Amino acid sequence: MAIDNLPPLRDVIATHQLSAKKALGQNFLLDLNLTAKIARSAGDLSGSDILEVGPGPGGLTRGLLAEGARRVLAVEKDPRCMPALAEIAAAYPGRLELIEGDALAIDPLTRLTPPIRIVANLPYNVGTELLVRWLTPPEWPPFWQSLTLMFQREVAERITAKPGSKAYGRLALLAQWRTDARIVIDLPPQAFTPPPKVSSAVVHMTALPAPRYPADPAVLNRVVAAAFNQRRKMLRAALKGVAPDIEAHLAEAGIPPTERAEQIGLEAFCALARSVASA
Repeated sequence: MAIDNLPPLRDVIATHQLSAKKALGQNFLLDLNLTAKIARSAGDLSGSDILEVGPGPGGLTRGLLAEGARRVLAVEKDPRCMPALAEIAAAYPGRLELIEGDALAIDPLTRLTPPIRIVANLPYNVGTELLVRWLTPPEWPPFWQSLTLMFQREVAERITAKPGSKAYGRLALLAQWRTDARIVIDLPPQAFTPPPKVSSAVVHMTALPAPRYPADPAVLNRVVAAAFNQRRKMLRAALKGVAPDIEAHLAEAGIPPTERAEQIGLEAFCALARSVASA
């Protein structure tokens, strides 16, 4: 089923000779019904500006515009994709702005008007780094209302993992401290061209007005990073570099010093960070 009057994506890719580049982490999603479904999973787009990173030939871009996004700012590193994206901009006058460049080096805020949502099929090679940046701004609430992002399924599970699971770690704590995070769509490798070796999933994260539990972000990050960098060690050993009297801080936070990082919930880590900060 067509979602607009533009050509099917396979034709666009053939016309502009857009073979996916592994070096850029590209895997193109060609089913426009799927891209529209991803756009809908981001919520009501009609009153929002959307930041999209890595639009490629524009499948998700078209889904976002067809689903009523007020405006889309698309950042694309691959110059080969710009002519195809320009055709979409012409079909949706005044609603799509294109930036050719590296999303890690560009500040999009001057070009966006709140409310802002981020929706992207992130390139595999920069996805986690971009997510961490969006989750750790200098001030909270952030500039965005929600993140709707496609990752490898393994990364999606790390974002939504609970204590006691193998996937639970720093990324889960970072995401769940400040957002409601859930997997909303699963995608098999066959949905992409070329098919990746792994399954993918879309994660929707809604920014909370304030973090779930009070803690200094820098201290919490230091504590969590140290705990999971040596996740097989007991916390009294893994965290000895964080504070000289770490066992006293663990006791104050109600955490047995013989526990390991994956057994500790977000609230307890925040209590530990507060204890360390107070010293």
